[in-house]
Amino acid sequence: MDPVLDWALGQRPAILALIRRMVECESPSDDPAAIARFNELLADSLSGEAACRKIGTNLICVFDLPGRRKSGQIMALGHADTVWPLGTLRHMPFREAEGRLWGPGVLDMKAGLALFIFAMRALRELDLPVVHKVMLQINSDEETGSKTSRALTEKNAPLSKAVLVLEPAAGLTGKLKTTRKGIGDYRVRVHGIAAHAGLDFEKGASAVVELAHQIGRIAGFTNLKRGITVNPGVVSGGTRSNVTAEQAEVHVDMRLPRLRDAGPLDKKFRSLKPVDKRCSIEVSGGLNRPPLERTKAVRQLFALARGIGKELGLELEEAAVGGGSDGNFTAALGVPTLDGLGAVGEGAHAVHESILLDRIAGRVALLAKLTAAIV
Repeated sequence: MDPVLDWALGQRPAILALIRRMVECESPSDDPAAIARFNELLADSLSGEAACRKIGTNLICVFDLPGRRKSGQIMALGHADTVWPLGTLRHMPFREAEGRLWGPGVLDMKAGLALFIFAMRALRELDLPVVHKVMLQINSDEETGSKTSRALTEKNAPLSKAVLVLEPAAGLTGKLKTTRKGIGDYRVRVHGIAAHAGLDFEKGASAVVELAHQIGRIAGFTNLKRGITVNPGVVSGGTRSNVTAEQAEVHVDMRLPRLRDAGPLDKKFRSLKPVDKRCSIEVSGGLNRPPLERTKAVRQLFALARGIGKELGLELEEAAVGGGSDGNFTAALGVPTLDGLGAVGEGAHAVHESILLDRIAGRVALLAKLTAAIV
C-alpha cells in the first residue's frame, strides 16, 4: 500500500474528530463573531504546524513543511462560512451513520479544510519534501459572493505556482472540477407612473406590466447550446391592487462557461428598451465571478492529479459544473487551478448534506502527494 495512504487510513479517528469540531463550530456568512470563532478553531488546530494570521475576517496559514529552501508558493483555497444559520445543529446534528458523516457544512466545505490539514500533517510526519511554500487561505464570505475576500485572493494567486481549491468533489465518484461557469447578477428595475386604478387608469403606466414584457426578453437571453443560462429569479413590484405600479424589479442570475460571452450578454441587458415609452428601465449589476475555463494549465494540473490518483488506486475523472467558487478568480488570472479537491459526498446546502467515510483517506493522500509533486 502507498505509505501516504496507509498513514491516512491510520489517522481516521483523528480526522473524524477534527471534522466534528469544525461542523459543530457553526459559522454562517452573516455572523462575524461565528466566523471569528471558527478561524480561532482552525488556528488552534494548526498550532506548531503553521503560522496563521488574520487579514480582516479572513485567515492565512503558512505551513512548516519538510524540504530545503522553498521557491515560490502553492495556494490552497477554502472558506470558513456556510449557508446554515446559527442553531441549525439542533435539528440537523453532526452524526456518523450509513457510511457517512452528516451535518451542516460538512461537505461545503469544512471536511475539505480538515482533509488538507491532515494532508500537510502527512508530509510532516512522513518527512516528504515540498519544493514550494504552502499557504492555506480561508475566506469568510465565499457563500455570499466573496465581496471582501476577492481582493486578497487575487493578490495571492499570481504569486502561486498552482491553486488547489478545497471545495467538494463533483458527485459521489469524486470528480475534480476543471470547468466552472462564470456567474452574473443583474437587477432590472422599471419606473412607471402611479395612478388610481379606478379613477385615473389611463394616466398610469404600470411598471409591473412593463416588467412582464422585459422578463420574457431577459429569459430569451438563455442559449443552452452555448451553455448560457439566464434566470429571472425574484420579482417584486407595486404597492396595492388599486394602484397602477410605479416601481417593479427583477433579480436575475446569469451563468456562462466562457468569458468572451460576458460582454455581449451585458450589452443585451443594457440595451433593454421599454414597450410602454412612458416607462423607463434601469439596469445594474454584471459579472460577479469570471468562469473557470479548462485551459492548458488547468488540464496539466488535472493530469498530474490523475496520475497520482492511479498510484493510490483511484480513477479520477473531471467535471464541468454550473456553480462558482473562489477558484474562478484564480483561474481567470491565468494561475493553474484545480477545484473539487475536498470531500466526496452530496447535499451541499441541503438537509441531506453528507460525506462518504470511505473516501476520506484517499483524498488526504491525494492532497499530500499532489502538493509534493508540484514543481
